[in-house]
Amino acid sequence: MFKIIGRHIYQEYRDMILLGIAGAVIGIGVGAIDAAFGSILLICTGLRTDHFFWLVPFLPVAGVLIALLYGRVGKNAGKGMKLVFQVGFGEAGGLPFRMVPLSMFGTWITHLCGGSAGREGVAVQIGAAVSNNVGRFTERYVQIKDSRKLFLITGMAAGFSGLFQTPIAAVFFALEVMVVGKLEYHALFPATVASFAAMLTSRALGLEKFQNYISMEQVPYNLGLLVKISLLGLLFGIAGSIFAVALRYVRVKFLVRFSSPLKKAVIMGAIIAVLMMLLHQGRYSGTGESLINICFGRTAGTVYPYDWVLKLILTILTLSAGFMGGEVAPLFSIGATLGFVAAPIFGLPTYFCAALGYAAVFGSASNTLLASIFVGAEIFGYDMLPYFLVVCIMSYIFNFNKSIYTSQRSVFHQHGDN
Repeated sequence: MFKIIGRHIYQEYRDMILLGIAGAVIGIGVGAIDAAFGSILLICTGLRTDHFFWLVPFLPVAGVLIALLYGRVGKNAGKGMKLVFQVGFGEAGGLPFRMVPLSMFGTWITHLCGGSAGREGVAVQIGAAVSNNVGRFTERYVQIKDSRKLFLITGMAAGFSGLFQTPIAAVFFALEVMVVGKLEYHALFPATVASFAAMLTSRALGLEKFQNYISMEQVPYNLGLLVKISLLGLLFGIAGSIFAVALRYVRVKFLVRFSSPLKKAVIMGAIIAVLMMLLHQGRYSGTGESLINICFGRTAGTVYPYDWVLKLILTILTLSAGFMGGEVAPLFSIGATLGFVAAPIFGLPTYFCAALGYAAVFGSASNTLLASIFVGAEIFGYDMLPYFLVVCIMSYIFNFNKSIYTSQRSVFHQHGDN
C-alpha cells in the first residue's frame, strides 16, 4: 500500500517538474521570438514615421499581399485567434507552426504602411503555436488530463508576457480569456513559469517595457473618489463594449459586402490610407503608443477630445479589412485618451484617469477582469491597485459580456442554458 502511495506521489511530482521544464522551454523560445518580432516592429514604425507619405499609399498593396499569402499557404492559419480558441475547446486538432511567420510578416507590413492595429494577437498566436508543438512532445512523457488546453494556455501566457512584459497579467489573461467566469487553474504552474521566462528572455534580448509609475500622494482615497472611479468604470465599460460590438458587426458586413479578400484589401486599404493622411498625418497609425506617450507627458503634444473615437474607428476598419495585428495595444491607447479627456469632467488628474482608462477599456473589450487589474498595476505601479480594482470591476460589469474574441465562451451563459 505504501509503495503504491509513494509511486503515485512520485509520479505527481515528476509530472509537475516536467511541466515546469516544458513551461521554461516554451517561455524562453516564445520570449526570443517576441523580442525579434517586437524589435523589427519598432523598425517598421520608425520607417513609417520618417517616410509616412511614401509608405502609406502602399497600404492596399500590403493588404493584397496578406490576402494572397493566407489564401495560398495559410490554410486554416487564417482563422487566427479563432483557431486558437477552437484548439483550446477541442474543436480542432492543432495549431500549424506557419501561423508564426505569417502573422509576424502580416503585422510588420500592416504597421509599415500605416494601418491602425496592435501586436498582441500575433504574440499570443506565436505562444500558442510554439506551446502546442512542445506539448505534443511532452505528452509522450506526461499523462495529464486536457493537456492540449494546458499547453495552449501556457503558450498564450508566454506570448502576452514576452511582448508586454507584464507576467502576472499575462498569466491571468491566459487563464480567464477562453471561458468567462472560469479560471483554468490546472495550467497555473506551467503558465506562470512560461510567463516569467518569456518576460526575462525578451527583456534580456533588449525589448523594452512601457512603464509609467504614478504616485498617489495627491489623490486621497475617500468615498467621493470611489464614486468618481465607479462612474469612470461605467464609461470605460461602455467604450470597451462598443469597440467589441462594432468590430464584430463591421467584420460581418465586410464579409457580406466584398466578394473576395483581395477586393476588400484594395478598396478598404485605399480608404484607410486616405483617412490616415487626412487625419493628422498618421497620428492614428500603428498601436497608438504615440498617443499614450502624450497622455503621460512622455512626449509633447495635445490630446484631442475625438482622439479615442478616431482611433477606435480606424482600428476597427483596419482589422475588419483583413490587416494583421491585434486589438489590445489600440485598446490601451483608446482607454488612455478617453480617460485623459474625461479627467477634467470628474475633477481628477489627467494622468490618473488615463491610467485607469488604459487598463479598464482593455478589460471591458476583452471581457477579462484579473488581467486588466494586473496590467494596470504592473505598468503604473501597485500603489494604483485599489483604484484599478474598482474601475476594472465596474467596466467588466458594464461591458454586458461583449468581447473582441468571438469564440470566447461564458460559464454564466452555459449555466443559463442548462
